Amino acid sequence: MAFPDRIERTLDLTHPPAKVWAALTTAEGLGTWFGNDAEVDLRRGGEAQLSWDTGDKAQLTIERIEEPKVFGFTWHIYGLPEGDPRRTYVEFTLEPVGAGTRLTVVESGFAQLPDDAHKKAFDGNTDGWGTELAELVSYLDAA
Repeated sequence: MAFPDRIERTLDLTHPPAKVWAALTTAEGLGTWFGNDAEVDLRRGGEAQLSWDTGDKAQLTIERIEEPKVFGFTWHIYGLPEGDPRRTYVEFTLEPVGAGTRLTVVESGFAQLPDDAHKKAFDGNTDGWGTELAELVSYLDAA
């Protein structure tokens, strides 16, 4: 049985690409909508650390930067043990649309997982992106 390999979401935002880019790539932006705190070394091969008040943490390795159009990173797969080398790739693509931005988020790499791990990671991240993108919209609207 083939498993879905990617999660994809597209949002039309009323904010210009530069503002959306800053929300995605700065410690202030990521540490507000995506986590509760962040550190970002914004360069290819750089790392970003996200942390939440719950004590959860995530480490991202930045793979692609094409300001202000594409930001991509790899990160640990939800549900796998700490230290497991497998990662998924997340890519944000920004496209100017009028005075706003069409933001597309794609997370791929789930097909590498066995059935039980796939369901947990894919379902968890599908739900997670719904929540996180709603928080991004709230962050942008409040700024």
